[in-house]
Amino acid sequence: MRLVIVGGVAGGMSCAARARRLDENADIIVLDQGKYVSFANCGLPYYVGGEIEDAGSLLLHTPDSLRGWLNLDVRTEYRVSAVDYAAHELTVETPNGTEIIGYDVLVLSPGGEAALPPVPGLAEARDAGAAVHTLRTVDDARALRALAESGGAAVVIGGGFIGMEAAEALANQGLETHVVETAEHILPPLEREMATLATDEAERLGIKVHAATGAQQVEYRAGNTESPLNVRLSNGETLEADLVVVSAGVKPLTSVFTEAGVAAERGAIIIDEHGRTNIENVYAVGDATLSRNAVTGVPGVVALAGPANRAGRLVADHIFRGNTADNPARPIPASEGTAIVRIGDLAAAMTGANRAQLDAAGVTYKTIHLHPNQHAGYFPGAKPIHLIIHFETPGGRLLGAQAIAEDGADKRIDVLATAIRAGMSVRDLIDLDLSYSPPYGNAKDAINMAGLVGSNVLDGVLELMYPEQVTDLGEDWAVLDVRSEREFGLGHLPDAINIPHTELRERLPELAELVGEPGTPGAKKLAVMCAVGVRAWIAYQVVRQAGWDGRMISGGINTLYEWYGPQIADLLEI
Repeated sequence: MRLVIVGGVAGGMSCAARARRLDENADIIVLDQGKYVSFANCGLPYYVGGEIEDAGSLLLHTPDSLRGWLNLDVRTEYRVSAVDYAAHELTVETPNGTEIIGYDVLVLSPGGEAALPPVPGLAEARDAGAAVHTLRTVDDARALRALAESGGAAVVIGGGFIGMEAAEALANQGLETHVVETAEHILPPLEREMATLATDEAERLGIKVHAATGAQQVEYRAGNTESPLNVRLSNGETLEADLVVVSAGVKPLTSVFTEAGVAAERGAIIIDEHGRTNIENVYAVGDATLSRNAVTGVPGVVALAGPANRAGRLVADHIFRGNTADNPARPIPASEGTAIVRIGDLAAAMTGANRAQLDAAGVTYKTIHLHPNQHAGYFPGAKPIHLIIHFETPGGRLLGAQAIAEDGADKRIDVLATAIRAGMSVRDLIDLDLSYSPPYGNAKDAINMAGLVGSNVLDGVLELMYPEQVTDLGEDWAVLDVRSEREFGLGHLPDAINIPHTELRERLPELAELVGEPGTPGAKKLAVMCAVGVRAWIAYQVVRQAGWDGRMISGGINTLYEWYGPQIADLLEI
Protein backbone atom coordinates (compact mmCIF):
# COMPACT_ATOMS: atom_id res chain seq x y z
CA MET A 1 0.00 0.00 0.00
CA ARG A 2 1.12 3.54 -0.73
CA LEU A 3 -0.11 6.02 1.85
CA VAL A 4 0.41 9.67 0.97
CA ILE A 5 -0.06 12.26 3.70
CA VAL A 6 -0.32 15.93 2.77
CA GLY A 7 0.94 18.03 5.67
CA GLY A 8 3.06 17.15 8.66
CA VAL A 9 3.38 18.64 12.16
CA ALA A 10 0.72 17.27 14.56
CA GLY A 11 -1.99 15.39 12.65
CA GLY A 12 -0.01 14.30 9.61
CA MET A 13 3.09 13.12 11.43
CA SER A 14 1.05 11.34 14.10
CA CYS A 15 -0.74 9.45 11.33
CA ALA A 16 2.52 8.62 9.55
CA ALA A 17 4.24 7.37 12.71
CA ARG A 18 1.30 5.16 13.69
CA ALA A 19 0.99 3.82 10.14
CA ARG A 20 4.61 2.73 10.16
CA ARG A 21 4.24 0.95 13.48
CA LEU A 22 1.25 -0.95 12.09
CA ASP A 23 2.82 -1.87 8.74
CA GLU A 24 6.56 -2.16 8.09
CA ASN A 25 5.98 -2.76 4.39
CA ALA A 26 3.77 0.21 3.57
CA ASP A 27 5.15 2.93 1.30
CA ILE A 28 4.51 6.08 3.38
CA ILE A 29 5.15 9.49 1.83
CA VAL A 30 4.65 12.78 3.67
CA LEU A 31 4.47 15.98 1.62
CA ASP A 32 4.78 19.34 3.33
CA GLN A 33 4.86 22.70 1.59
CA GLY A 34 6.96 24.25 4.36
CA LYS A 35 10.62 23.83 5.25
CA TYR A 36 9.94 21.99 8.50
CA VAL A 37 7.71 18.94 8.73
CA SER A 38 7.92 18.41 12.48
CA PHE A 39 8.31 21.41 14.75
CA ALA A 40 6.91 22.66 18.06
CA ASN A 41 4.61 25.41 16.81
CA CYS A 42 3.26 25.95 20.33
CA GLY A 43 6.78 26.90 21.42
CA LEU A 44 7.22 29.70 18.87
CA PRO A 45 6.17 32.61 21.14
CA TYR A 46 8.59 31.47 23.83
CA TYR A 47 11.45 31.61 21.33
CA VAL A 48 10.40 35.13 20.33
CA GLY A 49 10.43 36.16 23.99
CA GLY A 50 13.86 34.63 24.62
CA GLU A 51 12.82 31.89 27.06
CA ILE A 52 13.75 29.30 24.44
CA GLU A 53 17.20 30.39 23.32
CA ASP A 54 17.84 28.19 20.28
CA ALA A 55 15.33 27.97 17.43
CA GLY A 56 16.82 24.58 16.58
CA SER A 57 15.31 23.12 19.73
CA LEU A 58 11.87 23.72 18.18
CA LEU A 59 12.67 21.29 15.37
CA LEU A 60 11.51 17.91 16.61
CA HIS A 61 12.46 15.86 13.56
CA THR A 62 13.94 16.34 10.11
CA PRO A 63 13.32 14.28 6.96
CA ASP A 64 16.58 12.44 7.61
CA SER A 65 15.74 11.62 11.23
CA LEU A 66 12.27 10.44 10.26
CA ARG A 67 13.73 8.17 7.60
CA GLY A 68 16.13 6.75 10.15
CA TRP A 69 13.60 6.30 12.92
CA LEU A 70 10.51 5.24 10.97
CA ASN A 71 11.56 4.71 7.35
CA LEU A 72 9.28 7.56 6.24
CA ASP A 73 9.73 9.32 2.92
CA VAL A 74 9.31 12.94 4.00
CA ARG A 75 9.53 15.65 1.34
CA THR A 76 9.56 19.30 2.35
CA GLU A 77 8.73 22.29 0.11
CA TYR A 78 6.37 20.04 -1.84
CA ARG A 79 3.11 21.87 -2.58
CA VAL A 80 0.06 20.07 -3.96
CA SER A 81 -1.37 22.13 -6.82
CA ALA A 82 -4.01 19.74 -8.17
CA VAL A 83 -5.77 16.48 -7.30
CA ASP A 84 -7.35 13.80 -9.45
CA TYR A 85 -9.29 11.62 -7.03
CA ALA A 86 -10.49 9.27 -9.79
CA ALA A 87 -6.92 8.57 -10.92
CA HIS A 88 -5.56 8.61 -7.32
CA GLU A 89 -2.96 11.20 -8.32
CA LEU A 90 -1.56 14.44 -6.92
CA THR A 91 0.13 17.14 -8.95
CA VAL A 92 2.93 18.53 -6.80
CA GLU A 93 5.16 21.57 -7.23
CA THR A 94 8.62 20.68 -5.91
CA PRO A 95 12.02 22.42 -5.75
CA ASN A 96 12.92 20.38 -8.85
CA GLY A 97 9.77 20.98 -10.88
CA THR A 98 6.32 19.43 -11.15
CA GLU A 99 5.74 15.79 -10.18
CA ILE A 100 2.77 13.45 -10.35
CA ILE A 101 2.52 11.29 -7.24
CA GLY A 102 0.07 8.41 -7.05
CA TYR A 103 -1.54 7.02 -3.89
CA ASP A 104 -3.68 4.15 -2.67
CA VAL A 105 -4.89 6.04 0.38
CA LEU A 106 -4.63 9.80 0.85
CA VAL A 107 -4.66 11.62 4.20
CA LEU A 108 -5.13 15.38 4.13
CA SER A 109 -3.53 17.32 6.97
CA PRO A 110 -2.87 20.69 5.33
CA GLY A 111 -3.54 22.73 8.46
CA GLY A 112 -4.24 26.42 8.11
CA GLU A 113 -2.65 29.74 7.42
CA ALA A 114 -2.84 32.88 9.49
CA ALA A 115 -5.77 34.99 8.36
CA LEU A 116 -5.02 38.54 7.30
CA PRO A 117 -7.93 40.82 8.24
CA PRO A 118 -9.15 43.24 5.55
CA VAL A 119 -7.51 46.29 7.13
CA PRO A 120 -6.63 48.89 4.47
CA GLY A 121 -2.88 49.11 4.06
CA LEU A 122 -2.04 45.97 6.04
CA ALA A 123 -1.44 43.58 3.16
CA GLU A 124 0.28 46.31 1.15
CA ALA A 125 2.70 47.03 4.00
CA ARG A 126 3.49 43.35 4.38
CA ASP A 127 4.02 42.86 0.67
CA ALA A 128 6.29 45.91 0.54
CA GLY A 129 8.58 44.34 3.11
CA ALA A 130 7.41 46.26 6.19
CA ALA A 131 7.66 44.69 9.64
CA VAL A 132 4.25 42.97 9.43
CA HIS A 133 4.33 39.33 10.49
CA THR A 134 2.21 36.40 11.55
CA LEU A 135 3.40 33.73 14.00
CA ARG A 136 2.82 30.30 12.44
CA THR A 137 6.24 29.01 11.40
CA VAL A 138 9.80 28.80 12.66
CA ASP A 139 10.82 31.43 10.10
CA ASP A 140 8.09 33.73 11.46
CA ALA A 141 9.50 33.29 14.96
CA ARG A 142 13.06 33.96 13.83
CA ALA A 143 12.03 37.15 12.06
CA LEU A 144 10.02 38.38 15.02
CA ARG A 145 12.82 37.67 17.47
CA ALA A 146 15.31 39.63 15.37
CA LEU A 147 12.93 42.58 15.15
CA ALA A 148 12.05 42.38 18.85
CA GLU A 149 15.69 42.52 19.85
CA SER A 150 15.95 45.81 17.96
CA GLY A 151 13.44 47.41 20.35
CA GLY A 152 10.73 49.94 19.60
CA ALA A 153 6.97 49.58 19.72
CA ALA A 154 4.80 46.64 18.66
CA VAL A 155 1.11 46.35 17.84
CA VAL A 156 -0.50 42.92 17.99
CA ILE A 157 -3.74 42.71 16.00
CA GLY A 158 -5.81 40.04 17.71
CA GLY A 159 -5.95 39.21 21.41
CA GLY A 160 -6.58 35.47 21.22
CA PHE A 161 -4.26 32.82 22.63
CA ILE A 162 -1.45 33.27 20.10
CA GLY A 163 -1.85 37.03 20.09
CA MET A 164 -1.48 37.25 23.87
CA GLU A 165 1.47 34.84 23.87
CA ALA A 166 3.12 37.00 21.22
CA ALA A 167 2.35 40.16 23.17
CA GLU A 168 3.87 38.73 26.34
CA ALA A 169 6.96 37.66 24.40
CA LEU A 170 7.41 41.13 22.90
CA ALA A 171 6.86 42.84 26.25
CA ASN A 172 9.45 40.50 27.78
CA GLN A 173 11.88 41.73 25.13
CA GLY A 174 11.28 45.29 26.29
CA LEU A 175 9.04 46.54 23.49
CA GLU A 176 6.19 48.94 24.11
CA THR A 177 3.40 46.52 23.28
CA HIS A 178 -0.23 47.12 22.33
CA VAL A 179 -2.94 44.50 21.75
CA VAL A 180 -5.94 45.40 19.60
CA GLU A 181 -8.96 43.09 19.96
CA THR A 182 -12.38 43.63 18.34
CA ALA A 183 -14.21 41.50 20.94
CA GLU A 184 -15.21 43.06 24.25
CA HIS A 185 -12.17 41.53 25.94
CA ILE A 186 -8.93 39.69 25.20
CA LEU A 187 -8.99 35.88 25.02
CA PRO A 188 -12.60 35.88 23.72
CA PRO A 189 -13.38 32.24 24.71
CA LEU A 190 -12.87 33.24 28.35
CA GLU A 191 -15.88 34.31 30.35
CA ARG A 192 -16.04 37.99 31.14
CA GLU A 193 -15.03 37.46 34.78
CA MET A 194 -11.93 35.49 33.84
CA ALA A 195 -10.92 37.93 31.11
CA THR A 196 -10.82 40.81 33.58
CA LEU A 197 -8.12 39.03 35.57
CA ALA A 198 -6.18 38.24 32.39
CA THR A 199 -6.40 41.87 31.26
CA ASP A 200 -5.20 43.15 34.62
CA GLU A 201 -2.20 40.81 34.47
CA ALA A 202 -1.40 41.79 30.88
CA GLU A 203 -1.43 45.44 31.88
CA ARG A 204 0.81 44.66 34.85
CA LEU A 205 3.31 43.33 32.31
CA GLY A 206 3.15 46.67 30.52
CA ILE A 207 0.92 45.46 27.67
CA LYS A 208 -1.63 48.11 26.67
CA VAL A 209 -4.96 46.44 25.86
CA HIS A 210 -7.37 48.06 23.38
CA ALA A 211 -10.50 45.91 23.61
CA ALA A 212 -13.76 46.33 21.68
CA THR A 213 -11.58 48.12 19.14
CA GLY A 214 -10.48 47.29 15.61
CA ALA A 215 -7.58 48.29 13.40
CA GLN A 216 -8.94 50.49 10.60
CA GLN A 217 -5.86 51.60 8.69
CA VAL A 218 -2.17 50.76 8.47
CA GLU A 219 0.05 53.38 6.87
CA TYR A 220 3.66 54.46 6.72
CA ARG A 221 4.40 57.18 9.26
CA ALA A 222 6.51 59.28 6.92
CA GLY A 223 4.75 58.26 3.74
CA ASN A 224 7.58 56.06 2.46
CA THR A 225 8.24 52.36 2.75
CA GLU A 226 11.39 52.90 4.79
CA SER A 227 9.54 54.51 7.70
CA PRO A 228 7.78 52.81 10.64
CA LEU A 229 4.04 52.23 10.59
CA ASN A 230 1.02 53.87 12.15
CA VAL A 231 -2.00 51.75 13.06
CA ARG A 232 -5.23 53.75 13.22
CA LEU A 233 -7.93 52.31 15.48
CA SER A 234 -11.71 52.45 15.32
CA ASN A 235 -11.81 54.49 18.54
CA GLY A 236 -9.81 57.31 16.94
CA GLU A 237 -6.42 56.46 18.45
CA THR A 238 -3.28 56.08 16.38
CA LEU A 239 -0.56 53.68 17.52
CA GLU A 240 3.03 53.94 16.36
CA ALA A 241 4.48 50.55 15.39
CA ASP A 242 7.96 49.43 14.53
CA LEU A 243 6.49 45.94 14.36
CA VAL A 244 2.97 44.64 13.65
CA VAL A 245 2.01 41.08 14.54
CA VAL A 246 -1.19 39.77 12.98
CA SER A 247 -2.98 37.12 15.03
CA ALA A 248 -6.52 37.33 13.75
CA GLY A 249 -7.36 33.65 13.42
CA VAL A 250 -6.56 30.82 11.04
CA LYS A 251 -8.20 29.76 7.80
CA PRO A 252 -7.94 26.16 6.51
CA LEU A 253 -5.57 25.54 3.59
CA THR A 254 -8.01 23.35 1.72
CA SER A 255 -8.99 25.05 -1.53
CA VAL A 256 -7.02 22.74 -3.83
CA PHE A 257 -8.74 19.71 -2.29
CA THR A 258 -12.24 21.12 -2.00
CA GLU A 259 -12.22 22.50 -5.55
CA ALA A 260 -11.45 18.98 -6.73
CA GLY A 261 -14.46 17.56 -4.91
CA VAL A 262 -13.82 17.05 -1.18
CA ALA A 263 -16.86 18.29 0.74
CA ALA A 264 -16.27 21.21 3.09
CA GLU A 265 -18.10 23.78 5.15
CA ARG A 266 -16.64 27.29 5.47
CA GLY A 267 -13.40 25.86 4.10
CA ALA A 268 -13.12 23.09 6.70
CA ILE A 269 -13.20 19.52 5.38
CA ILE A 270 -16.22 17.48 6.47
CA ILE A 271 -15.26 14.09 7.91
CA ASP A 272 -17.05 11.21 9.63
CA GLU A 273 -16.14 9.71 13.00
CA HIS A 274 -13.18 7.87 11.44
CA GLY A 275 -11.79 10.83 9.50
CA ARG A 276 -13.21 9.75 6.12
CA THR A 277 -14.19 12.41 3.61
CA ASN A 278 -16.87 12.06 0.94
CA ILE A 279 -14.19 10.70 -1.45
CA GLU A 280 -13.31 7.02 -1.17
CA ASN A 281 -9.86 6.34 0.32
CA VAL A 282 -9.39 10.00 1.24
CA TYR A 283 -9.18 10.94 4.92
CA ALA A 284 -8.53 14.24 6.69
CA VAL A 285 -7.25 15.27 10.12
CA GLY A 286 -6.24 18.33 12.09
CA ASP A 287 -6.92 22.07 11.90
CA ALA A 288 -8.41 21.87 8.41
CA THR A 289 -11.29 19.57 9.42
CA LEU A 290 -14.73 20.24 10.82
CA SER A 291 -15.36 18.66 14.20
CA ARG A 292 -18.22 18.78 16.66
CA ASN A 293 -18.09 20.31 20.11
CA ALA A 294 -18.23 17.52 22.68
CA VAL A 295 -20.74 19.41 24.83
CA THR A 296 -23.04 21.24 22.41
CA GLY A 297 -22.58 19.18 19.24
CA VAL A 298 -22.12 22.38 17.23
CA PRO A 299 -19.60 21.97 14.37
CA GLY A 300 -16.47 24.08 14.20
CA VAL A 301 -12.72 24.06 13.71
CA VAL A 302 -10.50 23.14 16.66
CA ALA A 303 -6.94 24.34 16.08
CA LEU A 304 -5.31 22.46 18.95
CA ALA A 305 -2.36 20.07 18.89
CA GLY A 306 -3.83 17.40 21.18
CA PRO A 307 -6.97 16.64 19.13
CA ALA A 308 -4.92 16.66 15.90
CA ASN A 309 -2.41 14.16 17.29
CA ARG A 310 -5.14 11.83 18.51
CA ALA A 311 -7.04 12.04 15.23
CA GLY A 312 -3.91 11.19 13.22
CA ARG A 313 -3.35 8.02 15.19
CA LEU A 314 -7.00 6.91 14.94
CA VAL A 315 -7.11 7.50 11.18
CA ALA A 316 -4.03 5.29 10.75
CA ASP A 317 -5.73 2.62 12.85
CA HIS A 318 -8.79 2.71 10.61
CA ILE A 319 -6.69 2.49 7.44
CA PHE A 320 -4.42 -0.35 8.54
CA ARG A 321 -6.51 -2.29 11.05
CA GLY A 322 -9.95 -1.82 9.55
CA ASN A 323 -13.27 -1.66 11.34
CA THR A 324 -14.89 -5.02 12.00
CA ALA A 325 -17.11 -6.52 14.65
CA ASP A 326 -14.12 -8.36 16.10
CA ASN A 327 -11.84 -5.36 15.84
CA PRO A 328 -13.92 -2.15 15.91
CA ALA A 329 -12.10 1.06 15.14
CA ARG A 330 -12.23 3.73 17.79
CA PRO A 331 -13.95 6.90 16.55
CA ILE A 332 -12.27 10.30 16.66
CA PRO A 333 -13.60 11.91 19.85
CA ALA A 334 -15.37 15.24 19.70
CA SER A 335 -13.19 17.94 21.18
CA GLU A 336 -13.85 19.63 24.51
CA GLY A 337 -11.58 22.50 23.51
CA THR A 338 -9.41 22.09 26.59
CA ALA A 339 -6.72 24.76 26.51
CA ILE A 340 -4.44 26.84 28.71
CA VAL A 341 -2.47 30.03 28.21
CA ARG A 342 0.04 31.87 30.36
CA ILE A 343 -0.35 35.58 30.99
CA GLY A 344 2.48 36.77 33.21
CA ASP A 345 2.20 35.03 36.57
CA LEU A 346 -1.27 33.68 35.79
CA ALA A 347 -2.50 30.65 33.87
CA ALA A 348 -5.94 30.81 32.26
CA ALA A 349 -7.42 27.40 31.47
CA MET A 350 -10.71 26.18 30.05
CA THR A 351 -12.58 23.09 28.98
CA GLY A 352 -16.01 22.36 27.53
CA ALA A 353 -18.45 25.09 26.53
CA ASN A 354 -18.66 28.69 27.67
CA ARG A 355 -21.82 30.74 28.22
CA ALA A 356 -21.98 32.04 24.67
CA GLN A 357 -21.78 28.52 23.23
CA LEU A 358 -24.36 27.16 25.65
CA ASP A 359 -26.75 30.03 24.98
CA ALA A 360 -26.37 29.62 21.20
CA ALA A 361 -27.09 25.89 21.52
CA GLY A 362 -30.18 26.49 23.67
CA VAL A 363 -28.83 24.53 26.65
CA THR A 364 -30.36 25.22 30.06
CA TYR A 365 -27.69 25.52 32.72
CA LYS A 366 -26.52 27.05 35.97
CA THR A 367 -23.16 28.66 36.75
CA ILE A 368 -21.22 28.67 40.00
CA HIS A 369 -18.24 30.83 40.99
CA LEU A 370 -15.63 29.74 43.52
CA HIS A 371 -12.37 31.26 44.77
CA PRO A 372 -10.72 28.50 46.84
CA ASN A 373 -7.01 28.31 47.59
CA GLN A 374 -4.88 25.97 45.53
CA HIS A 375 -3.54 24.32 48.68
CA ALA A 376 -4.06 24.46 52.44
CA GLY A 377 -4.46 28.01 53.64
CA TYR A 378 -2.17 27.50 56.58
CA PHE A 379 0.69 26.35 54.33
CA PRO A 380 2.85 29.23 53.04
CA GLY A 381 2.09 30.48 49.53
CA ALA A 382 -1.65 29.81 49.43
CA LYS A 383 -3.23 31.65 46.47
CA PRO A 384 -6.79 31.64 45.13
CA ILE A 385 -8.03 29.73 42.11
CA HIS A 386 -10.80 31.69 40.39
CA LEU A 387 -13.10 28.96 39.11
CA ILE A 388 -16.29 28.97 37.02
CA ILE A 389 -18.29 25.82 36.33
CA HIS A 390 -21.38 25.43 34.14
CA PHE A 391 -23.71 22.43 34.55
CA GLU A 392 -26.93 21.39 32.90
CA THR A 393 -30.25 21.75 34.64
CA PRO A 394 -32.04 19.86 35.90
CA GLY A 395 -29.72 16.87 35.50
CA GLY A 396 -26.41 18.41 36.58
CA ARG A 397 -24.26 17.15 33.66
CA LEU A 398 -20.99 19.07 33.56
CA LEU A 399 -20.82 21.37 30.54
CA GLY A 400 -17.79 23.59 30.90
CA ALA A 401 -15.29 25.14 33.27
CA GLN A 402 -12.69 27.87 33.39
CA ALA A 403 -9.99 28.65 35.92
CA ILE A 404 -7.39 31.35 36.32
CA ALA A 405 -4.70 31.29 38.99
CA GLU A 406 -1.03 31.67 39.75
CA ASP A 407 -0.92 27.99 40.63
CA GLY A 408 -3.30 25.06 40.27
CA ALA A 409 -5.49 26.09 37.35
CA ASP A 410 -4.05 23.39 35.08
CA LYS A 411 -4.67 20.56 37.53
CA ARG A 412 -8.29 21.52 38.17
CA ILE A 413 -9.21 22.03 34.53
CA ASP A 414 -7.62 18.71 33.59
CA VAL A 415 -9.71 16.97 36.27
CA LEU A 416 -12.84 18.71 34.99
CA ALA A 417 -11.99 17.86 31.36
CA THR A 418 -11.80 14.22 32.40
CA ALA A 419 -15.10 14.49 34.25
CA ILE A 420 -16.81 16.06 31.21
CA ARG A 421 -15.43 13.30 28.96
CA ALA A 422 -16.82 10.72 31.39
CA GLY A 423 -20.28 12.35 31.31
CA MET A 424 -20.19 13.07 35.03
CA SER A 425 -22.55 15.40 36.85
CA VAL A 426 -21.54 18.23 39.13
CA ARG A 427 -22.66 16.05 42.05
CA ASP A 428 -20.08 13.42 41.10
CA LEU A 429 -17.31 15.92 41.83
CA ILE A 430 -18.02 15.55 45.54
CA ASP A 431 -16.83 11.95 45.47
CA LEU A 432 -13.62 12.34 43.45
CA ASP A 433 -10.72 10.95 45.48
CA LEU A 434 -8.04 13.54 44.75
CA SER A 435 -4.52 13.64 46.16
CA TYR A 436 -4.04 15.79 49.25
CA SER A 437 -1.11 17.14 51.16
CA PRO A 438 -0.86 20.71 52.52
CA PRO A 439 1.64 21.90 49.86
CA TYR A 440 -0.54 20.55 47.02
CA GLY A 441 -4.20 20.81 47.88
CA ASN A 442 -6.94 20.76 50.48
CA ALA A 443 -8.75 17.89 52.12
CA LYS A 444 -11.75 19.31 50.29
CA ASP A 445 -10.14 20.19 46.99
CA ALA A 446 -11.49 23.01 44.84
CA ILE A 447 -13.08 20.34 42.65
CA ASN A 448 -14.84 18.72 45.62
CA MET A 449 -16.03 22.15 46.75
CA ALA A 450 -17.47 22.81 43.30
CA GLY A 451 -19.40 19.56 43.62
CA LEU A 452 -20.80 20.60 46.99
CA VAL A 453 -21.91 24.01 45.74
CA GLY A 454 -23.34 22.61 42.52
CA SER A 455 -25.23 19.92 44.38
CA ASN A 456 -26.77 22.54 46.67
CA VAL A 457 -27.93 24.49 43.62
CA LEU A 458 -29.43 21.41 41.94
CA ASP A 459 -31.19 20.38 45.15
CA GLY A 460 -32.73 23.82 45.60
CA VAL A 461 -30.91 24.34 48.90
CA LEU A 462 -29.08 27.29 47.34
CA GLU A 463 -30.43 29.87 44.92
CA LEU A 464 -27.89 32.13 43.26
CA MET A 465 -27.87 35.68 42.00
CA TYR A 466 -25.31 36.70 39.38
CA PRO A 467 -23.19 39.87 39.04
CA GLU A 468 -25.20 41.36 36.19
CA GLN A 469 -28.36 41.23 38.34
CA VAL A 470 -27.18 43.32 41.28
CA THR A 471 -27.60 46.67 39.51
CA ASP A 472 -31.35 46.21 39.04
CA LEU A 473 -32.66 44.60 42.22
CA GLY A 474 -35.72 46.80 42.68
CA GLU A 475 -37.45 48.02 45.83
CA ASP A 476 -38.40 44.56 47.04
CA TRP A 477 -34.77 43.51 47.54
CA ALA A 478 -32.14 44.37 50.14
CA VAL A 479 -28.46 43.47 50.09
CA LEU A 480 -27.12 41.75 53.20
CA ASP A 481 -23.32 41.99 53.30
CA VAL A 482 -21.91 39.65 55.95
CA ARG A 483 -18.26 40.65 55.69
CA SER A 484 -16.45 42.34 58.55
CA GLU A 485 -16.90 46.07 59.13
CA ARG A 486 -13.38 46.68 57.86
CA GLU A 487 -14.02 44.80 54.59
CA PHE A 488 -17.38 46.53 54.19
CA GLY A 489 -15.70 49.92 54.54
CA LEU A 490 -13.38 49.17 51.62
CA GLY A 491 -16.33 49.06 49.21
CA HIS A 492 -19.90 47.79 49.22
CA LEU A 493 -23.07 47.81 47.16
CA PRO A 494 -25.29 50.87 47.62
CA ASP A 495 -27.64 50.71 50.63
CA ALA A 496 -26.24 47.34 51.69
CA ILE A 497 -26.84 46.21 55.25
CA ASN A 498 -23.66 45.13 57.00
CA ILE A 499 -24.03 42.44 59.65
CA PRO A 500 -20.95 40.19 59.99
CA HIS A 501 -21.90 36.53 59.68
CA THR A 502 -20.69 35.73 63.21
CA GLU A 503 -23.17 38.27 64.63
CA LEU A 504 -26.09 37.51 62.35
CA ARG A 505 -28.01 35.05 64.54
CA GLU A 506 -28.08 37.49 67.46
CA ARG A 507 -28.97 40.45 65.26
CA LEU A 508 -31.92 38.92 63.37
CA PRO A 509 -34.37 41.23 65.18
CA GLU A 510 -32.33 44.21 63.94
CA LEU A 511 -32.46 42.80 60.41
CA ALA A 512 -36.25 42.39 60.72
CA GLU A 513 -36.58 46.06 61.61
CA LEU A 514 -34.64 47.01 58.51
CA VAL A 515 -36.24 44.70 55.93
CA GLY A 516 -39.48 43.57 57.53
CA GLU A 517 -40.46 40.49 59.47
CA PRO A 518 -40.24 37.32 57.40
CA GLY A 519 -43.51 36.33 55.80
CA THR A 520 -45.19 39.68 56.37
CA PRO A 521 -46.47 41.91 53.54
CA GLY A 522 -43.70 44.16 52.30
CA ALA A 523 -40.83 42.10 53.73
CA LYS A 524 -37.85 42.40 51.43
CA LYS A 525 -36.02 39.56 49.81
CA LEU A 526 -32.34 39.31 50.69
CA ALA A 527 -29.33 39.22 48.35
CA VAL A 528 -26.66 37.78 50.64
CA MET A 529 -22.99 38.31 49.92
CA CYS A 530 -19.48 38.16 51.35
CA ALA A 531 -16.03 38.14 49.76
CA VAL A 532 -16.11 34.79 47.94
CA GLY A 533 -19.29 33.01 49.06
CA VAL A 534 -18.22 30.90 52.06
CA ARG A 535 -19.55 33.18 54.79
CA ALA A 536 -22.53 34.17 52.65
CA TRP A 537 -23.53 30.49 52.38
CA ILE A 538 -23.69 30.24 56.18
CA ALA A 539 -25.63 33.51 56.43
CA TYR A 540 -27.95 32.52 53.61
CA GLN A 541 -29.02 29.42 55.48
CA VAL A 542 -29.56 31.45 58.65
CA VAL A 543 -31.90 33.96 57.01
CA ARG A 544 -33.68 31.37 54.85
CA GLN A 545 -34.39 29.16 57.84
CA ALA A 546 -35.55 32.23 59.75
CA GLY A 547 -38.19 32.67 57.04
CA TRP A 548 -36.79 35.25 54.61
CA ASP A 549 -36.78 34.70 50.88
CA GLY A 550 -33.55 35.46 49.03
CA ARG A 551 -30.54 34.45 47.01
CA MET A 552 -26.77 34.36 47.45
CA ILE A 553 -24.60 36.47 45.15
CA SER A 554 -22.42 33.91 43.36
CA GLY A 555 -18.75 34.28 44.20
CA GLY A 556 -19.25 37.36 46.36
CA ILE A 557 -17.56 40.69 45.86
CA ASN A 558 -14.57 38.99 44.23
CA THR A 559 -16.78 37.97 41.31
CA LEU A 560 -18.30 41.46 41.19
CA TYR A 561 -14.82 42.92 40.81
CA GLU A 562 -14.05 40.44 38.04
CA TRP A 563 -17.35 41.00 36.22
CA TYR A 564 -17.31 44.81 36.27
CA GLY A 565 -13.57 45.40 36.04
CA PRO A 566 -12.69 49.13 36.13
CA GLN A 567 -16.41 50.00 36.21
CA ILE A 568 -16.65 48.57 39.73
CA ALA A 569 -15.72 52.03 41.04
CA ASP A 570 -19.01 53.35 39.66
CA LEU A 571 -20.95 50.56 41.36
CA LEU A 572 -19.56 50.43 44.89
CA GLU A 573 -19.80 52.90 47.72
CA ILE A 574 -16.97 53.48 50.18
